Amino acid sequence: MDSHGQDGQRVVWTVVETDIGPLMLAATANGLVNVVFHATDAVRERALERLAARFGGAPVADPDAPPLAEAIRQLRAYFAGERQDFELPLDWSLISGFNRQVLRELASGVPYGSVVGYGDLAGRVGQPGGAQAVGAAMGANPLPVVVPCHRVVESDGGIGGFGGGLETKRKLLALEGVLPEPLF
Repeated sequence: MDSHGQDGQRVVWTVVETDIGPLMLAATANGLVNVVFHATDAVRERALERLAARFGGAPVADPDAPPLAEAIRQLRAYFAGERQDFELPLDWSLISGFNRQVLRELASGVPYGSVVGYGDLAGRVGQPGGAQAVGAAMGANPLPVVVPCHRVVESDGGIGGFGGGLETKRKLLALEGVLPEPLF
């Protein structure tokens, strides 16, 4: 099968260096489809295999592809403290159902510099008592940083979990002014 996949979807990808380490970005014609933390060679290869299986063709390295170039520009501005919102087309095809509903609410309803509790977010999508399901949705987020799962915390003030690691979550929350910068 060619690189255009089962639905004619060409997947392009690149790796960008950031303050939280290398991020792999992947996009389709519909928009940014995947952001992967700690994009070492091994992590990147596993992510590319998953994308190839999902879209039916090998992703193509193309950092100059318009959706990736714009994502890189906006991520660099975010990490430089010059951007608070992402204005990117997103391809939600790697997530569905409740998880997609929760992540869309998170993306539109929890602004830069703020946090929300797992239970509060569950209530916003009509599932009071669904804090654990929201936690699972955060863990399934294919678009971290851009869809800011780092802004979801425990109701008792704990930082909660994070697929990119707790140190990465702390750095993102510090960047947004929610937590103090680490001393060292």
